[in-house]
Amino acid sequence: MTDEKNYRHIISISGGKDSAALAIYLMRTRNIQNPEYVFMDTEVELPETYDFLHKLEAILGKPIVHLKPAMDFLRLLKLHNGFLPSSQARWCTALMKIKPFEDFVGEDPAYSYIGIRADENREGFISRRETIKPVYPFIEDGITKADVSRILDESGIGLPKYYNWRSRSGCYFCFFQQQIEWVGLAENHPELFKKAQALENASASGTGNYTWNGTGTLDRLIKRKEEIKEKHEKRIRFRKKLPKGAKLVDIMREVDPSRDAEVFESVVRDQDQGEGCLVCHL
Repeated sequence: MTDEKNYRHIISISGGKDSAALAIYLMRTRNIQNPEYVFMDTEVELPETYDFLHKLEAILGKPIVHLKPAMDFLRLLKLHNGFLPSSQARWCTALMKIKPFEDFVGEDPAYSYIGIRADENREGFISRRETIKPVYPFIEDGITKADVSRILDESGIGLPKYYNWRSRSGCYFCFFQQQIEWVGLAENHPELFKKAQALENASASGTGNYTWNGTGTLDRLIKRKEEIKEKHEKRIRFRKKLPKGAKLVDIMREVDPSRDAEVFESVVRDQDQGEGCLVCHL
């Protein structure tokens, strides 16, 4: 059995609110010896993410190590014959997030601190190695979403600016984005949206034949920008009517799926807290 004194203490930062709050919370409440802060840097992250990490480093008083994949996204895409990553084939998470993390840890025994909150019903996944032990401080201490907001506000860092138009951290072309978030990317970072379009068009014209978004190409999506915005506003109005912890029956009282299937499906999807790659979005 490995002596606990020999364990490394690794806190993974995704660029999102929960992992940032976790790092600050641990610094203030637990006497962790030599914590190591790491960020799995795909090099295709949003500019706001990098800005947020710089601010977090100032609070932590210690650098956040950027762990990068052995090959960049374009080379990995070529190796996958142009097949874009998707919810069914998350090779981006495996090769650009988990693999660099495991290489960084090596064979050392390590505690991996994960920012899943006490009010969530999901599990974190970083590695299947037996030498890497997951730790869930927020669950242990009953920290909820409201607590996370308080921690970030009190620290002065607040939320990453991308939360103004996007719900999670991750690559700028993350396939888990909702349509309104793709619109947000186009409006806030038109050059990145064009790059995502180019990657999609190249895949569609080759052997990949995939799109980022399950509802169609980005070329078609952006032409429906105003329609998507209107439906998003409608969805927000419906969500405000829903009781806390709304169930499917509650949603159906407010949204008739036979009349507005897209809004209904999007509201139901929003209730699913398990969507997305946790290693990217915490």
